[in-house]
Amino acid sequence: MDFIEQKRHKELANPSSFYRLVYSEIEEVGWERLVRFSGDLEFLSFRITDKKGRVHIMEIQLDKTYPQKAPSVSAEVPYIFNVKWSVKSRLKDLVQQFREHLEKLQEFWSTLEDIDNSVCVTNKKKLSRATTCRQIDIGNDCSIMLAINARDPRSLPECRFMGSGPVVNPVRKLWLRNNKRWMKDKTLPENLAFILETELPRPSHVLENDQQVECGICYAQYLPIDEELGSRSGAGTDHTCDNTSCGRAFHTV
Repeated sequence: MDFIEQKRHKELANPSSFYRLVYSEIEEVGWERLVRFSGDLEFLSFRITDKKGRVHIMEIQLDKTYPQKAPSVSAEVPYIFNVKWSVKSRLKDLVQQFREHLEKLQEFWSTLEDIDNSVCVTNKKKLSRATTCRQIDIGNDCSIMLAINARDPRSLPECRFMGSGPVVNPVRKLWLRNNKRWMKDKTLPENLAFILETELPRPSHVLENDQQVECGICYAQYLPIDEELGSRSGAGTDHTCDNTSCGRAFHTV
């Protein structure tokens, strides 16, 4: 065997060994979980279901020196975990680390789902499981942007108010005055309503099965946010006409 042929055999040896190794490790994880892979097997993606039934796509990038060099991981999560790796580690170990990371994020995702199902969140279609912010319509052309801490989702979030000054300023004052009363044992929507001293607008899918609709007198669904209205500030309709031929909802204030 001449020198050139020997060199070629050496070049082919490592890729062949790499393919066999990766194939065997995919087998351990489960071929049914494999979503995509590149022709050179340096990119893999797996479908992983967490304990709450949420489906996640875990993307793995392998270096040509694998397993000497740790793989990199990406997924739709607010932050990625630090990969624990040694030359003896395998893909199944990486998947297990990802599963453990998903469990740490369960409270964060449950908090976001509670927000999405309880209050009026804007731009829902643009949100993903990696998104830590929610823009919430609080009525009267005013909204609040909340940044939820993924590591401590029940803590007081950072916030920014959006809207015209005359509308936003009273709401901002309420937030500054009451945010120290934030309680971790309450849900985020409950805390918001408590701190802003108002009933928050609810999502359309909730209102479809609710009597709280636009007022038959002022044609607004919610009262304006105004300190003079006290506890009724931003509130929805709270009474229905007793006349069965009418049945329109309206504000008693």
